[in-house]
Parts: sequence; structure tokens; C-alpha cells
Amino acid sequence: MEETISLRDLMETLKKRLRLIVLITVLAALISGLVSFFILTPIYQASTQLLVNQSKNDQQMYDFNQVQANLQLVNTYSVIIKSPAVLEKVIKELKLDMTTDTLNQKITVDSEQNSQVLNVSVQDPDPDKAVLIANKIAEVFKQEIVKIMNVDNVSILSKADLGKDMTPVKPKPLLNIAIAVVVGLMAGVGLAFLLEYLDNTIKNEQDIEKRLELPILGMVTTISEEDIKLATQRSSHRKQVRGETFGS
Repeated sequence: MEETISLRDLMETLKKRLRLIVLITVLAALISGLVSFFILTPIYQASTQLLVNQSKNDQQMYDFNQVQANLQLVNTYSVIIKSPAVLEKVIKELKLDMTTDTLNQKITVDSEQNSQVLNVSVQDPDPDKAVLIANKIAEVFKQEIVKIMNVDNVSILSKADLGKDMTPVKPKPLLNIAIAVVVGLMAGVGLAFLLEYLDNTIKNEQDIEKRLELPILGMVTTISEEDIKLATQRSSHRKQVRGETFGS
């Protein structure tokens, strides 16, 4: 027996389960808001920029080949910045209570395509510490690259600054709530269709024709208590009238 579902059936299902869908969506948004505003720890980000430029020598003009070589070194420098050789010294000089792996997870190094500029970003719950670590990494890397690569072609383009209105980069409550609304709506709709699919009870005559493929010969209506009382009163009244008629 093949069962087809029309668009009208889908709309009827959504209409019937509308309260459930709305409830799940509102709960998801509410929970996301509470978690974002009151449970998750705000994380701040500080960034500094490093310029991979031409090695210091007697040349007055930039050599194109040298610039291309520096562009190739950008990826290598991105790895060196997050290496234990740099991070261990940063931890030691700042007396940080963390391992190199923990500090590594706080650091992000990226660069624009065909750019000699490296962006070093540090995330931490303490904005002051994020700025301090970012600047120290730039300082230590500039010193250590001379020993590691035997070149002096890195300069600090801009230092990290605390700023007046430094806002957390995460969590983002509004974004989290929007995502929760979408997820809650999808979950509510999915649950509504699942409940409808699992509901195999027969509620009306259309369900009999649809599920059992049998013709309807008759219907039994629902009789309420008020109807029973009203019928009883009418029956008593009729008996009383008949008794009075026969008595006369």
C-alpha cells in the first residue's frame, strides 16, 4: 500500500504541532542566550604585525628576487613563531603559568596572499595579558630569527594596543542566538513530522478510508453527559405525559 503525502498534509501537520515547534525554538534561543551571556567566558584578542622585508645590507634599492624570497619565507616564519624555541622564551620572560602547548592554542598567525606582512593574534580572557603576550611574541621572534635563520629581515610593523573600547571576539551572543533559533526551528519541525509519522491512531473517517482502504457504512457520534441528561429528561417528560393521558 503506497502512501502519498501532499503539501496540504504537511501544512496541516505543521499547524497541528505549531505550539511544539514554537516552544522548542524559544527554548533553544533562551538557553543559547543564557549560556552566551552568563556561562561562557569572554575572550579578547590582541594583534601585532610583522614585516618580512629585505635583509639589511648595502643595497639602497629593493631586489625583486629578494622580495620573492621573503614571500616564500612567510610560511616558514609562521611555523617558527609558534615553535617552542620562541614560545618557551616568551613564557620565561613573562613568567606565564602555562605550557607551550597551551600558549600555542592561543596564537593565530596568518598573512594575506602575496603579502610580506604577518599578523600575529593572541586570544585570552584577560585583554591586558593578550596585548602583553602578542607584543612579547613579536619581540622575541625578531630576536630569535637572527639566530635560527641567520638573517635580520623582520621588523615590527605595529604593536598590539589595548584600545579604549576593546570588545570580546567570542562568544558572540546574537550570532549564537540566531544559530540556536534556526537549529531549534529545524528540530521542532523534524520532531513534529516524527510524531506525526509515529502516530498510527485513527481519529476520523478519513483515516479509515486512507489507512484501511475500507468504505464507511456508518458513524457513531460522541454523546456528552449533557446530551444524556437532556435525553433522560425528555424521556421522563414523555412518560409523565403518557401517564397523565391514560389516567384521564
